[in-house]
Amino acid sequence: MDSDRQHIAGILPPITTPFDDAGGVDLGALAANIERYNRTGLSGYVAFGSNGEAVHLSAEERGRVLETLRRSAAPGRALIAGVNEQSTVAAIRATRQAADAGADMALVITPYFYKAAMTQGTLRRFFLEVADASPLPILIYNIPQNTGVMVAAMTFAELAKHHNVAGLKDSSGNMAALSDTLAMVPGDFDVLVGSAAILYPALAAGAAGAILAVACVAPAACIELFEMVGAGDHARALDLQRRLAPLASLVTTELGIAGLKAVADLAGFVGGAPRGPLTRVNETHRPRIEAVMRDSGFFDRPLS
Repeated sequence: MDSDRQHIAGILPPITTPFDDAGGVDLGALAANIERYNRTGLSGYVAFGSNGEAVHLSAEERGRVLETLRRSAAPGRALIAGVNEQSTVAAIRATRQAADAGADMALVITPYFYKAAMTQGTLRRFFLEVADASPLPILIYNIPQNTGVMVAAMTFAELAKHHNVAGLKDSSGNMAALSDTLAMVPGDFDVLVGSAAILYPALAAGAAGAILAVACVAPAACIELFEMVGAGDHARALDLQRRLAPLASLVTTELGIAGLKAVADLAGFVGGAPRGPLTRVNETHRPRIEAVMRDSGFFDRPLS
């Protein structure tokens, strides 16, 4: 077991990127959102996750977003930068840029464009080479429903031997696969779940925390669930899980980033429009959004 490995635990939101009316990145709105998040017990912030629209941002914009986050985040909050590159060289370069902007860790996605060539051996070599060269500890980002590439539990176990591979974010939603991974990696290797649908069972099985879209709009509920599992109050944790599930589904599989931003607006954050070709949710969805928010019991501000 490598005692020098960096650790991350608790609840983190994969923050959305606000845009102004002209379509530019609204750094002021981003800072305002972070200021509000700072008043919660979130462990930190993830930039350029699937909900951060990283693929819609230029390298220069990504740099300004990271600098704003570092400047705005309260002391002690971790800053994790998503690395969404397809080549080893580009991924290493992105980890160095993230370090220069003040990030604490890099969340490195599996290469996926040439998915037929992404064998477990190829993935293992990619992450080891990135870990060797990265100035930041890396987390492996496994999201097969978006990439078509799945990292096997045995591959995670092999990568966990590297001191600069701090852990992983698993967004597959596959509890059986996650359980296999938890059983095979060492105890100092942090496994974070990325699917709110399995948040409670994943934490109960030993996950260190979670990076969740729903934490962007209902951070307190996600934090409470995490704390209740730690305290052994499984009845309360299960109640929170059941109330979170419809909201989490709404802002991920049902309405996606546009839905997440719409809920953020109603919850008092700055959500706004996604960047094209994505569009705002249709107004016909608004009654459904408001109903799910009300039924959750997590929001006390007027929704209309």
